[in-house]
Amino acid sequence: MDRVLITEDDITFAQILERYLSRHGYEVVLTHNIEQAKAVLNKDKEFQAMLLDYRLPDGNGLDLLDFKIQHNIKIPVIMMTSFNDVKVAVQCIKKGAYEYITKPINQEELLMLLKNARPAEPLGSAPETPKVATEEKPVTKSAFVKGTSDAAQVLHQHVALVAQTEMSVLINGESGTGKEHIARALHDSSKRASKPFIAVDCGALSSELAASELFGHVKGAFTGAIIDKTGIFELANGGTIFLDEVGNLSYDVQVKLLRAIEQREVVPVGSHKVIKVNVRLVTATNEDFKSAIQNASFREDLYHRINEFKIKIPALRERREDIDEFIRYFIQKSNQELQKQVRGVDPEVRKIFMQYQWPGNIRELKNIIKRAVLLTQGDLITRMELPEDMELSLMDHQELEATADLKALQQQTEKELIIKTLAETKYNKSKAAKLLNIDRTTLYNKLAKYGIDDV
Repeated sequence: MDRVLITEDDITFAQILERYLSRHGYEVVLTHNIEQAKAVLNKDKEFQAMLLDYRLPDGNGLDLLDFKIQHNIKIPVIMMTSFNDVKVAVQCIKKGAYEYITKPINQEELLMLLKNARPAEPLGSAPETPKVATEEKPVTKSAFVKGTSDAAQVLHQHVALVAQTEMSVLINGESGTGKEHIARALHDSSKRASKPFIAVDCGALSSELAASELFGHVKGAFTGAIIDKTGIFELANGGTIFLDEVGNLSYDVQVKLLRAIEQREVVPVGSHKVIKVNVRLVTATNEDFKSAIQNASFREDLYHRINEFKIKIPALRERREDIDEFIRYFIQKSNQELQKQVRGVDPEVRKIFMQYQWPGNIRELKNIIKRAVLLTQGDLITRMELPEDMELSLMDHQELEATADLKALQQQTEKELIIKTLAETKYNKSKAAKLLNIDRTTLYNKLAKYGIDDV
């Protein structure tokens, strides 16, 4: 199991990272200051990577990078910084850090960085082995496949239409349909494109943590708040905030969110200081807000504020004409990440992809393609590289369709038989029921079911 050392003085945030990385197969060791990190590194250097906050109670990230150089420690360091610390993060890169990532952390970007992490050398030092080619820096902005289906055309017409406005946008779609991609497309096409875009998974925030993450807190506001924390609304000032699964926010946080939207101001937890903010809000959900409002779990006034313009993302099974384009794109991306030369999928696999229901939508297609590219020994993905549960799901769906077709055929045959029997008995229902070997009540029920006129 790969091991990661985290040095972060925000205990709550460090624990969130620990839980997230543990779920993805990493063993995590937590430290909260430079001295603790040095103590761990003096005893144990078997880490795949280190996540290092720049600002720490007893120094900064540069101090720990100097310690690494002095002790010839080759563990790759990924700096975690706020937007205001990007310049110093570049200094850390020159000192030997592998990469930096801005808070709040984009989880997929973090996993990609950890997977590709390699020890870096400080500026001016000689690498142990000459590099043949420079490794590309990970792309932080998501590339986007638009698609050519009618559903895709409508989707992107709506994106282009609303992007240049300041309207709050609610994105509705099933899990895995690419809601964050649409939110990024809105931001990148807006007048705020040069300002921050911050995505927040509200489903991963506890009710206690959400207010702190969104609006910040002051030192001593609650247990574990050992320093002031800048909230996401302040970090994203001038830009766009994307709140995914916004329906998961507690009622109290919804009240504060409504104030942030209407008054363009926030108050950090534990403070009375009002901070003016100017952000555009894009939210997303895959749930029914109407029932949430009826159940009083979501405020109706907040719903109307975030729903100035609604964008519906179609499920992948509703835009099958775009599957070929997604296949090409994900194979290209997987080839780059896995150093493979796969050209495409064979005809049998394409047929399966076109028949499959894609419950996980585009995200599921991406993961299946990446797995298949890794497994294939040839230049085409074959049926052998597809996951077994995909085949089983496809078989179950085909059986359901066959059962539905058989039932429909049986019902049509039964309807025709009843009509024929009624005609033969000159619409004497007692005789017809006897010939059909059913009672009169059952016959009347079937007449109503099939819409056969009562003559």
